Amino acid sequence: MTRTIAPYGTWPSAITPASLVEQVVRLAYASVHGERVYWVESRPAEAGREVLVALEPGGDPTDVVPPGFSVRTQVHEYGGACYAVRPGESGADTVVFSNWADQRLWAVQAGTEVRALTPEPDRPRSERYADPSITPDGRWIVCVHERHGTDGVDNDLVVVPLDPPSPDQPVRVIASGHDFYGAPRLSPDGTKLAWLTWDHPNMPFDSTELWVAEVGPGFVLEEAVKIAGGPGESVTQPRWSPGGVLHYISDRSGWWNLYDGSGAALCPAPTEFGEPDWVFGNTTYGFLPGGGLVATWAAEGGARLGLVRDGRCEHVAFPFTSYASVTPTSHGVIAIAASPVDPPAVVRLDLATGRYDLLRVSRKLTIDADHLSRPEAIEFATTGGEVAHALFYPPANADYEGPEGERPPLIVTIHGGPTSSASAVLNMAVQFWTNRGFAVADVDYRGSSGYGRAYRRRLDSSWGIADVEDCSAVVAWLDGQGRVDGSRAVIRGGSAGGFTTLAALAFTDAFAAGGSHYGVADLELLARDTHKFESRYLDGLVAPWPAGADEYQRRSPIHHVERITAPLILFQGLEDAVVPHAQAEVMYEALRDRGIPVAYLAFEGEQHGFRKSETIIAVAEAELAFYGKVLGFTPDGAGSGPAFDIANSEALGL
Repeated sequence: MTRTIAPYGTWPSAITPASLVEQVVRLAYASVHGERVYWVESRPAEAGREVLVALEPGGDPTDVVPPGFSVRTQVHEYGGACYAVRPGESGADTVVFSNWADQRLWAVQAGTEVRALTPEPDRPRSERYADPSITPDGRWIVCVHERHGTDGVDNDLVVVPLDPPSPDQPVRVIASGHDFYGAPRLSPDGTKLAWLTWDHPNMPFDSTELWVAEVGPGFVLEEAVKIAGGPGESVTQPRWSPGGVLHYISDRSGWWNLYDGSGAALCPAPTEFGEPDWVFGNTTYGFLPGGGLVATWAAEGGARLGLVRDGRCEHVAFPFTSYASVTPTSHGVIAIAASPVDPPAVVRLDLATGRYDLLRVSRKLTIDADHLSRPEAIEFATTGGEVAHALFYPPANADYEGPEGERPPLIVTIHGGPTSSASAVLNMAVQFWTNRGFAVADVDYRGSSGYGRAYRRRLDSSWGIADVEDCSAVVAWLDGQGRVDGSRAVIRGGSAGGFTTLAALAFTDAFAAGGSHYGVADLELLARDTHKFESRYLDGLVAPWPAGADEYQRRSPIHHVERITAPLILFQGLEDAVVPHAQAEVMYEALRDRGIPVAYLAFEGEQHGFRKSETIIAVAEAELAFYGKVLGFTPDGAGSGPAFDIANSEALGL
């Protein structure tokens, strides 16, 4: 088939802004209880409402919670796992969940009314609950609790009576005194409780402690004993085997490896079995009912999944490169899996045969595979004689190719976190660009996870420096390889990635334009006005606050707007509690007043990360049109969205 020759970036594409959200759900927190599989669906078509869904053998998925309820917690602002299930003897499970609107715990059983388990707080959403577990006898719920009072925010572990309810004492604290708590996990017989703690200025991927206590009558904890963790060691995902042996993941070796309760490494290897606990409920391993342990771990080209036994990891070949919510059952392993050509799906994996069944797919893929760009893992030189990593996506469109001698423009995209990572899975937001003739580099700058603790800690005291250097270096490397046109490189990112975007524009001349999605412009403002979970995060990434105020100013893009000459577009949710909208507004006003082409789009009802269909569509339409105006061509679909103002647009010749 002969391809039509057209300039890169202008290729017509079937991946429209609307197709990014049509028949699409986000899947998370899959689990198995009895014969039922549960998961949470975030539905853009329902304004981002998160719905708990259940699937019975031979049946169809059904919603567990009625309309008007959204299964989502706001603990740590990022939330995470927020439901628990107790299989019913008659087949009707009892489900406990956190409701987004009021942050209270509620319970529901098939055929019954939803009932509140925790009281209405004095102040809206001031009492929050996350990561719940139900005791084996069904009497109690143990969970992480976060209280927002007039004098600050307190975190602890609590128990809530489930059966029978106790209106006189609905919530009782069982562990307190640390700044943060996570992962309360009951032993199979309910006689022991394990949990994690950490304290400022640490994040859970810096230093945590694993504790265990006996559970006495009335769910009173006996004296707690520290099992693992401490300064310089991140422990995560405590979990009990069916025989009552505690396991966990620790990076004491420099890598997040698996350990049993005695501290013995189950498969010592220079690879990661864990991931940063930005949210509650990460699940990368579990126990087979008949004995044995199944896990997923990082590998070149994407994650692997298999059995861990006899000190070895036995890979089972499946066509996926990402696994989450790994939950073994008597009929296989349930997980949320994806690959570069397969959208995320709830799957049942057969370890014996390598076969799998799709239980729920996040989206219907309506584009042929030959239109999809496959990621290539690249390693490139950066400053200090070190290397950094990225996933490179070349332009891909079965119907078009670029003119001879022309190289494609490059979109450098930056993950949030900043201790997060790029993932080699089908991301239509990436294909949206590559199918039009852009190349994309999804950068794992120094500080990203997946490459061991030492790489992750290379961002210590260097946020806004090492990440910016790496993003500039990938442009130079790809340009030097002849794979992109480095003079037409654009940088974009959200949250921490938005900060790197702004810093790259302020402190380098590597980019022709930028797009900041709810990004940090003023590090001082972030240090003074952010939520508890991250309120001391910058101590390690920048400098102790407020003693290091001068360093915060030196690195904050808002204090160096005179150095920004590249056009910028900003996107912001007006209910963002992580990065307040004032940050985007201050940056917009400063650039507007300096005569730099700049646009600002703000969205009512959006928090940190966009969830509504109309927002996601509007952002894609505006960003595509903006880059086209800056780079001097009209991308396919660039005029389909609503008009938006670009201040100082005359500087672009418009």
